Amino acid sequence: MIQNFNISSKLKEILESVMDPEIPVLNVVDLGVIRNVQVNGKEITIKLTPTYSGCPAMDVIGDDLERAFEKEGYSAHIQLIMSPPWTTDWITDRGRKALEDYGIAAPLDETADKDVLLNEKKLVKCTNCGSTNTKLVSQFGSTACKAMFQCEDCHEPFDYFKCLK
Repeated sequence: MIQNFNISSKLKEILESVMDPEIPVLNVVDLGVIRNVQVNGKEITIKLTPTYSGCPAMDVIGDDLERAFEKEGYSAHIQLIMSPPWTTDWITDRGRKALEDYGIAAPLDETADKDVLLNEKKLVKCTNCGSTNTKLVSQFGSTACKAMFQCEDCHEPFDYFKCLK
């Protein structure tokens, strides 16, 4: 779900300058964790939804947002909101492309995700060569939200960002 914030392009630019610390090519807007932005003069309130309960990156993202806005003369206040829960559907098209360019396969839809993680279907595209002749190596990748795959054509390992609903 892409949020259309009623904010200036300058404030949106500040938001987009803050990257996910676990995936440094993905900004918090494209990740879809920014739920609401309220502006009252130089006071900014940002509501964030964690990608999953207990995600350690949320503290870092909150601190990074506060610093980014402070650098531009604003005071930012961060609020974590848990409802509605974040879903990979909220990753923007630009974010999905950034993931794949970085070497992480973007999440599939919920049914396809279950097929690749539980039924060994070959639907995840290799981020190196583009082949779908890939296999699940581990349901757990470099972070809890990713699984490890390997291409059976070019033999390169790569992460797959799991579908979260």
